Amino acid sequence: MTDVTEPAPAPAPRPRRTRGAAESLGSIVLAFESMIVFLGGLAVFGLKALPEPIPQWWGIVGGTVLAVVMVLTGRVLRYRWGIVLGWVLQGIVALGGFLVPALSLVAVIFGGMWGYATIKGASLDARNARLAAEADTPNGD
Repeated sequence: MTDVTEPAPAPAPRPRRTRGAAESLGSIVLAFESMIVFLGGLAVFGLKALPEPIPQWWGIVGGTVLAVVMVLTGRVLRYRWGIVLGWVLQGIVALGGFLVPALSLVAVIFGGMWGYATIKGASLDARNARLAAEADTPNGD
């Protein structure tokens, strides 16, 4: 007869951290905007929009770096400085409109979406916190 021991049960997975509306909506906006910013960098390169002493391949590098920073910023939106960094990134995209005017349209559209995500998301988070606090009080007292 063979002695068979059963494997130890796997530890229970950690519960996921709850994310607020501002964090969720903001990360979605930044993820989609990162794709457009990368393509904008390709447009800067293809249109040779950079001033003469700067090599044109910096358009691709700039678009790629900005897109990666946007994706990484989506991971830190739970902190106040993450939201501020998102606003700074919106400003950088708006400045890209000086190189390729079509990026101004991108800045207006995604800047508006970012503003809505952060402002309305914060108001939803405050409302949800208030409702949760009211639910914790017994008999509505």
